[in-house]
Amino acid sequence: MTAGSFPDTAGHAGVPFDGTGLLDMLGVAAVVIDARGRVVLWSPQAEALFGYRADEALGRYVARLIVGPEHREEAMRLFGEVLHGGTTWAGTFPVRHKDGTTRDVEFRNMRLTDDLGGLYALGIAADRSVVERVETGLALSDRLVSQSPIGLAVLDPELRYVLVNPALERINGIPAALHLGRRIGDMLPLVDAEALETALRAVLATGTPLLDHQTTGRTPSDPDHERAWSLSFYRLDGPEGRVLGVAVSVIDVTEQHDADAAAGRSRRRLALVADASARVGTTLEVERTADELAGVVVPELADVAAVDVLDSVLALRRPGDSEGGGPELFRALAVKASGPTEALPAADPPGEVAMYGADRLVTRCVHTGMPVLVRHVGPGDLPRIARSPEAAELLERAGVHSYLAVPLIARGEVLGALDLKRDRNPVPFDGDDVLLATELAARAAVSIDNARWYQSVRNSAVTLQRSLLPGTPPPRAGLEVAARYQPAQASSEVGGDWYDVIPLPEDKTALVVGDVMGSGIDAAATMGRLRTATCAFADLDLSPARVLHHLDRITAGLEHSIATCLFAVHDPRLGRCRIANAGHLPPVRIPVDGPAELVTVSPGVPLGVGGVPGGAPGGRPGGGTFRTARVPFRPGDVLVLYTDGLVETRDEAIDDRLALLVEILDGARGSLEETCDLLLRSLRRPGAQDDVALLVARSRSTG
Repeated sequence: MTAGSFPDTAGHAGVPFDGTGLLDMLGVAAVVIDARGRVVLWSPQAEALFGYRADEALGRYVARLIVGPEHREEAMRLFGEVLHGGTTWAGTFPVRHKDGTTRDVEFRNMRLTDDLGGLYALGIAADRSVVERVETGLALSDRLVSQSPIGLAVLDPELRYVLVNPALERINGIPAALHLGRRIGDMLPLVDAEALETALRAVLATGTPLLDHQTTGRTPSDPDHERAWSLSFYRLDGPEGRVLGVAVSVIDVTEQHDADAAAGRSRRRLALVADASARVGTTLEVERTADELAGVVVPELADVAAVDVLDSVLALRRPGDSEGGGPELFRALAVKASGPTEALPAADPPGEVAMYGADRLVTRCVHTGMPVLVRHVGPGDLPRIARSPEAAELLERAGVHSYLAVPLIARGEVLGALDLKRDRNPVPFDGDDVLLATELAARAAVSIDNARWYQSVRNSAVTLQRSLLPGTPPPRAGLEVAARYQPAQASSEVGGDWYDVIPLPEDKTALVVGDVMGSGIDAAATMGRLRTATCAFADLDLSPARVLHHLDRITAGLEHSIATCLFAVHDPRLGRCRIANAGHLPPVRIPVDGPAELVTVSPGVPLGVGGVPGGAPGGRPGGGTFRTARVPFRPGDVLVLYTDGLVETRDEAIDDRLALLVEILDGARGSLEETCDLLLRSLRRPGAQDDVALLVARSRSTG
């Protein structure tokens, strides 16, 4: 049979032969020798291995052709064993090349028998150095796969396992044999197999490797813990670009992943603390500060947050002795939730007061001054968390599964508690959350403590200020009066603004507005003394300028005291007002038959600057002068006296503000009470730094 009579198998399965198979890499040669030792068949590879062409080798004795004299006896012996003994011999034998060199050749020799009983010897040979190189490569590849600490797998184009190394066996916790022929989802149901297969198909389709793809999940080897892996995918291509499958390398990076996650949590916690430092305590309002705290922790730390303060703390009362386990009265200041949840109506609404027994966790928190953590909330825990059985049902329906309460402690005193719940975030509170919540609560507690003391001092200051002012102006013949006082909104100290309506003989009335510069108890005390002195001097029926002169002398005797004052005396019989000014803003007159206007009055100098010489209403060289102006004030006319807190701002010129005041009054058509409210509503800025005294009078007919 000739070589051409063999069927063509090079294109088996439709894949053309390209000479890149393992045998071609080895350069395997085939030689057939007859019973007499002559070469009868010689392959092209034999020519490459031994150096002789077929026409040079065929018919020649093989021992003389390729074996040196020193090895011929051994060669003949082996030839006889194969041909007559029927044994197969394998090993390395030195062969003489055509170029005269001797080379070691790896042989596999066996006996052949033809259909007539003739015997032949088949020798399959390859260069020993090439065989050793291939063997080394294969051994190295096998060792790399089997001994690699990295998990390795090969998947076919249908993404079924065809190879799994021992490292991946350990990672997955499943023997390699059970992987074969199965898909990722079949073996690892606790990982996102769909996403992984999508990525693998992309690698198969494009040939572009996917490196260091991070994923997490759980495996049968460690089903109770989340693991993290770094995956790399490479497409495997065969001859002529045929896709054989995809190789996968798997590195367990759980420790690094956990470290990165911990570092990320630390960064987020630091950012949250920094955010709290900037957002909590922006005002000196207890409720606002509590609301800011709740807004910071939701949703970063909790899904639902409540800030509850002991009612005794807000009232500045000493807390009762709770060591015996008594109940506590809490006032809810703020409640926040990350979204719609039934846990929100289960909380105490802001402003409400609720009594919590000693068995409640929030009570235990304030009694001990220690955090209370319930990592996994069970049905038995809800009654100790909620305010009522109905609220406990709401919390259960909302899915509250973890609870944390930390005390609000400032300057060694427990003020209340920060109450935190999780119903959306599936991760329970842990020790890190306790530390973070405690830090945030401690920072906010100082702000709440400052705010409650501020509000207490402010309330006392306002009470003191109002006690120094007159009550409802008394009814006067020929005069209708309305007045307002508003304290500063951005300061806890007492202001020095005042107004007064002083009855005088013959149906006259003194109208006074003044402003002691500065704030605090000293300003209030000075204001009280000046108001008392003003009443005394007004009762002497002195001219307004003389009254201011005497007030100036009194003020000059008070250390570091300066005040402005506008003093007017209404005489209904003459239909006029006499007005004197000590450095105060001018009043506004609204004639019954004309537009509103600023009254032109000599401004004078503030009280206490020493601008008036003793005993005389006139001035000394370089000093100021108090002068009395006579202003018509007929029935129906309105006179408006005010302090600078009504019109002065930091960002607008005083002339523009006075023009706005006149414009507003020109359009005012309501009662005097409504006019007061209109002015405060239109001109008063939120967070005003100064207090305001306002006095509005309308002349009436006495007939």
